[in-house]
Amino acid sequence: MSQFSADSSASSRRHFLAQSAFGVSSLGLATLLKEEQLLAAPEKPELGEKTYDLLPKKTSHPARAKSMISIFCGGGPSHLDLFDRKPVLDEYAGKRFPGDGIKYDNAGQATSIIMPSPTTFKKCGESGMEINVDMLPHFGEIVDDVTLVRSMQLPNVRNHVAGMRAMTTGRAREGWPSLGSWVTYGLGSETQNLPAFVAITIPKNPVGSPYWDSRQLPSIYQGTVVRKTDPKIANLNPIAQLRGKPQGNQLDLLKELNQIHLERHPGEDDLSARIASYELAARMQTAATEALDLSKETEATHKLYGADDPVTKEFADALILARRFVERGVRFVQVWNYGWDMHENIFEYLKRRCDASDKPSAALVKDLKNRGLLDSTIVQWGGEMGRLPVIQDRGEGKKPGRDHNTEGFSIWMAGGGLKEGHIHGATDDFGHRAVQDVVTQHDFHATLLHQFGLKAEELHYDHNAQPVALVEPGQGKVATGILK
Repeated sequence: MSQFSADSSASSRRHFLAQSAFGVSSLGLATLLKEEQLLAAPEKPELGEKTYDLLPKKTSHPARAKSMISIFCGGGPSHLDLFDRKPVLDEYAGKRFPGDGIKYDNAGQATSIIMPSPTTFKKCGESGMEINVDMLPHFGEIVDDVTLVRSMQLPNVRNHVAGMRAMTTGRAREGWPSLGSWVTYGLGSETQNLPAFVAITIPKNPVGSPYWDSRQLPSIYQGTVVRKTDPKIANLNPIAQLRGKPQGNQLDLLKELNQIHLERHPGEDDLSARIASYELAARMQTAATEALDLSKETEATHKLYGADDPVTKEFADALILARRFVERGVRFVQVWNYGWDMHENIFEYLKRRCDASDKPSAALVKDLKNRGLLDSTIVQWGGEMGRLPVIQDRGEGKKPGRDHNTEGFSIWMAGGGLKEGHIHGATDDFGHRAVQDVVTQHDFHATLLHQFGLKAEELHYDHNAQPVALVEPGQGKVATGILK
């Protein structure tokens, strides 16, 4: 028994944490101690036992998917120029949009002049899915494995931040748990040595983000950021003099202090989640280091993803990491790629983005399929919006771009019990609005939860006596048309 007794105060405990040479870094993740408010006591929803851990949990119905890799292209890839060819744009090129009701995000630079796509669309695969093969030649090789949703819509959203929140948290306003946090909260994880939820950023190394935050959910369900630069996971390893037995002693002492505090304050449910987080951080030091080591991959795999090409290497490395995490039991991996916002010179910028991402994205689907993992892994590619069919003009000497369009846009998904070689929904003749089999962010989330064996109406969390949910009652429906 340590010299710290059950009479030790919470302030003494905090003093120990602040003064100990062990420090926060060797706990594995700096975010584990970002809050000192250990007296908050959110209650576990009635989905089974009142525990906060990453142990696998029972599903409401048989699951078709066990894991997910989301390739989030922040900024809004142009559906009109990639996935949703509209011949009428050629007919009306240079003419005014024949109608009204276009909803601009930047009305000051808006025009009503139609702009066609000057690139080549072609029907690919046995499914005959028509896509832009100039921009996405490698995607053309996997169309028979994917569902292309052409009818995404974010009602009452116009800008990027609100759109990214809507797609990842279900709401345009700030302050709600992310999709990855909800999935890991509802299902737990298949590994106890790695985080259940990982966020990989390309190319930025953001300090923090609402898109992988657990918010009202216990902190163990928060996403762990994997950065481009070393150390890829912040504070993963302790300083040299604390490795081995000294760290083990410190962890044992910290666990004892936490348990004493928990016994003195039995209502502090979130503290049990923090204890689990500390223990996970220690186990991660070996498992995460191994998972992050891309040198263990074959030369053939590096070539498949394009890791041998400087144009595609950054994206390739991120997606190889994503696959390595999933095959080791990580539940949810979100790969964040920013830079798809193209208000000017859209065709040059879009080609650059596609050149960097198309081959690795297609390779991920091929690789998962070859390894027998695609059936149980959902791969999703897309952003928070598309682009308008009319020109956005930023002034003399500027090449034209397209403004935001959340009324209708495209994403694609593969694996996890979803249809193959399938097109779902449609936009109008000008690609402005989704008009057939519309899929909102709420429908998108309800469908994903369904494939994971969870019912959206049952997945909730009581925070300060107020229910919190990813999909609020009556908002989302399962898009059965994309399911096998």
